[in-house]
Order: sequence, then C-alpha cells, then structure tokens
Amino acid sequence: MEHGNIQRSNKFIPHLFASLSVIVWGITFVSTKTLIGEGLTPLQIFVYRFSIGYICMLPLMRRLWSDNLKDELLMVLGGLTGGSLYFLTENTALGITFASNVSLLISTTPIFTILLERAIFGTPLRKSLLGGSVLALAGVAMVVLNASMEFSISPLGDFLTIIAAILWAAYCLVVKRLSKKYDTFFITRKVFFYGIISVLPFFLITTDSSDYALLTHQNVWINLLFLGLLASMLCYLMWNVAVKGLGADKASNYIYVVPLVGILASAILLGEPLTVITLIGAAAIIGGVFIAEKCG
Repeated sequence: MEHGNIQRSNKFIPHLFASLSVIVWGITFVSTKTLIGEGLTPLQIFVYRFSIGYICMLPLMRRLWSDNLKDELLMVLGGLTGGSLYFLTENTALGITFASNVSLLISTTPIFTILLERAIFGTPLRKSLLGGSVLALAGVAMVVLNASMEFSISPLGDFLTIIAAILWAAYCLVVKRLSKKYDTFFITRKVFFYGIISVLPFFLITTDSSDYALLTHQNVWINLLFLGLLASMLCYLMWNVAVKGLGADKASNYIYVVPLVGILASAILLGEPLTVITLIGAAAIIGGVFIAEKCG
C-alpha cells in the first residue's frame, strides 16, 4: 500500500503540469487569433513568442551543446516539429478557420502519437486503437464539413491543423527520447533556439518597420507576453516534465482537454458560433481519442 502511495505521489506533479499546460494552451488559440486580427502574421507571432521565452531562459543556461551530434540533430528536429513548423501551420490555420475548430482538431494528437510510436517500434495495432481512431476521425469530418458548409470556412485551415497535430505527435516522441539523457530545461531551450533559427532569415526579410510598430499596441504586447512567458516558456517546461514522467502517449492524452477550453474561450471571448453538429463532432473526437489512448 505504501509503495502504491509513493508511486501516485511521484506521478502527481507530471499529471498536474500536463493539466495546467493544456488549459493554458486552450486559451492560446483565442490569444493568437486576436494577434492575427491586430495585423501580425503567423510567422511574426511565432518568432516574437519564442524569442520572449528564449530570452527569459538565457540567464539560467548551464550548457551549450548536446553530448554528441546525433543528439544535437534530435534537438533540431524538436525545434522544427514542436517549434517553427508546428506553430506556422497552426497559426496559419487560425487565420482562415475558427479558433474552436483548431482547438478541436489539434486534439487528435494522441492518436497520431500512438500511431507514430507503434510504427517506429513495430508494435501491432489493437482493435480498440483502430476503433477509437475511426470514431475520432468521424468527429473530425463532422467538424470540418459543418464549418465549410454552414459558415463558408475553407477546409484548408482544418487540414493545416491536422498537419500541426502530426508534428506535435512527432515532437512528443523526440522529447521522450531526449529526456532519457537531458533535463527538461536544456531540451526546452534548445527547441526554442532551433525553432527561431529555422525561420529567422525569412522573418527578417518579410518584416518591416510598420510591422514592428504593431508591438506598441497594448493588446499586442499583452497577448505576446501571455504566449511567450506563460504558454511557451513555462508550459513547455511543464509539458516536458509531464512527458518524462508519464510517457509520450499518456501525456498526450491530456490534449483532449484543449478543445473543451478552446471551444468555451472562443465562444465567450471571440463570439464564435457553436452548433449541435460541432458539439457532436467534438464528443466523437474526444471519445475516440480517449478510447484509443486507454485501450490502444
């Protein structure tokens, strides 16, 4: 009994950190869409957001490089999958579809995490995983078709969100691999660095003085500070602790909380529509993800 209590105690912090992270991330869809409305591009939002987080981490830096080139290349992969590529696809999606749609579709991440992990390690898929995946994908189809038919929203935004979900699944597996050798702070800082570096030349070419002037707007810098300090630096650190403590598949299961927060925040703060079909689709996505993760 005492051993069981110790095990539960050791898992409390990872579970808590995963919960807090996904709640904050559910609100970030609203914050990012607000910044797009203020005139910032998806690329600018990403660079500003990650730069704020990275600068805040610099005073705590203890080491510069990984132990070997292979690990350093994995850090680069983490910077792409969990940084630049992920946020460029997600932020672009937020510019052309509902924030509630993005928050819903990104919750398919756990299924993609399991599928990628099974593909890499060759573990056979169980019927429960396939069944959950089919249910979740049916929910995805309902959300996408309902938005495109009823509100004339381009399916491209929803497709980009699915790509973002796959990228985040890959990031979770990269972090799981790296966390066996490196602390979460070091991994997070390297991910931020390579995420910024990978798009910095294009950012400098496409951003002019009028774009920088937007940073003086109160609504802009408040949302950027929220995204950079809380949603990026703090939540990335907490998420990496959760992945290390729970494993990539179990930690990614918490992603299904994101759409619940995202839908409510989008409806309350942005006035986005809620339809019966969207809610049924949401239930199918979350239920399918739950079945796939618990039984897969």
